[in-house]
Amino acid sequence: MYTFSKKLKTTALILMALGFVGIVYGFLAAPKTVEEAEKIIAASHHKEHKAGEVKEDAKAVVMHTEEATPTEAVVSNDTAKIATDSLTTDSTKVVAAVAVEKVEPTHETEAEVAKEEKEHAEHVLHQLQNKPWAALYIACIFFMLISLGVLAFYAIQQVAQAGWSPVLFRVMQGITAYLPVGSVIFFILLVVTGTHLFESNHLFAWMEKGITEKGNPNYDEMIAGKSGYLNFAFWISRAAIFLLGWNLYRYISRKNCLSQDEASDNTFYKKNFKLSAGFLVFFIVSESIMAWDWLMSFDPHWFSTLFGWYVFASFFVSAITTISMVTLYLKSKGYLEHVNSSHIHDLSKFMFGFSVFWTYLWFSQFMLIWYANIPEEITYFKTRIDIYTVPFWGAVVMNFVFPILVLINTDFKRIAPIIVGAGVVILCGHYIDFFNMVMPATVGDQWFIGVSEIASVLFFLGLFIYVVFTALTKVPLTPKRNPFIEESKHFHY
Repeated sequence: MYTFSKKLKTTALILMALGFVGIVYGFLAAPKTVEEAEKIIAASHHKEHKAGEVKEDAKAVVMHTEEATPTEAVVSNDTAKIATDSLTTDSTKVVAAVAVEKVEPTHETEAEVAKEEKEHAEHVLHQLQNKPWAALYIACIFFMLISLGVLAFYAIQQVAQAGWSPVLFRVMQGITAYLPVGSVIFFILLVVTGTHLFESNHLFAWMEKGITEKGNPNYDEMIAGKSGYLNFAFWISRAAIFLLGWNLYRYISRKNCLSQDEASDNTFYKKNFKLSAGFLVFFIVSESIMAWDWLMSFDPHWFSTLFGWYVFASFFVSAITTISMVTLYLKSKGYLEHVNSSHIHDLSKFMFGFSVFWTYLWFSQFMLIWYANIPEEITYFKTRIDIYTVPFWGAVVMNFVFPILVLINTDFKRIAPIIVGAGVVILCGHYIDFFNMVMPATVGDQWFIGVSEIASVLFFLGLFIYVVFTALTKVPLTPKRNPFIEESKHFHY
């Protein structure tokens, strides 16, 4: 039986505490009024203005260091004199009148400018208020989907009747123990977002008041056309069905697996086989719809037929990476005596393979949209390339280039430090991938990695560690009567 070490438990609790404090601070630090947003905008413009002055001063210094020749000076003076003499009194008056007319705006123009500035300030206010909500949302869904990905991987092993993986089943079940906890928190977050319990929450544009009502200033014809699908009642009902379905399978399959340890035949194993086959059908459908509802609908004007697969690839490779890292940790503590380098090698192959699969989907989605160059489609990537340049291309490097360079070597797939290092980079890279899916539509150009983002990750990481490793203490780490357990114990590649 596994014993949850005090050191690891304390670490998890400290992470949760620090994360909670940081999350609260992030919400308190967000601006509350338009006036506060205007001050932030003014401060930003002041910094930009000062930066511009520094550039102009530097340019002037460079220009003054170049001495003009006498000939150039004479030509310059003569030109200035001719230009001055050519201006009559009447033409000077006309020019002055035109200048005054251009410099002094009408009252109507002033009102329009003031209105635009106020609308801009309100927009920035919503973006800055969204920032802590978006950070919380990204971390919450990321860790929950990791546990869901592990559950799907477990179901695949059951249906495939894989002979190599049964010694890892308890690790997978331990990681999926986070799914009920993560689901409850995430569902609460969805309800809070959809009911506008807090006025500062403007995450989903299609939930704004009056956006589907003709004549309302917020009216959006395209979103109104999708209101039969994108409405809160239907949206939250789908979420409830998906979360309940996933957790129900997790509960029953774990119960059958534990009952199989005490059984005299393979009845419970056969039940799990059929149950897993049914779950995978439900998972394929629900995962795609989930991706549309919880991630793609942040940009309700944009859609991609590849998006469901793309999201799946992102959290699935993160899930396999998590299995590998938890396994290596337990192995380093003297547990999982039947897990050998061949099991680790196979997990690493899945990490490598699905990293390539994610890249294939990323490139396919990007290339087709970019090449077609349809304005309503290309805006999605244009925003991310122009404003989120570092995280956008950084995700590609961390999720494709790095795994290719490190895990393509067969020997490296068996070396624990290399796998852990690659795993950390992959997990961080796919968190950034989720960051890229959510932040541009909710925070826009007001993004930066701050207290809210770091604190949200720390809190859910600590909670994840605490729940998973507590679950691992409940049952033996090796199944007893799985039909393929002996094959798994002696698996070598």
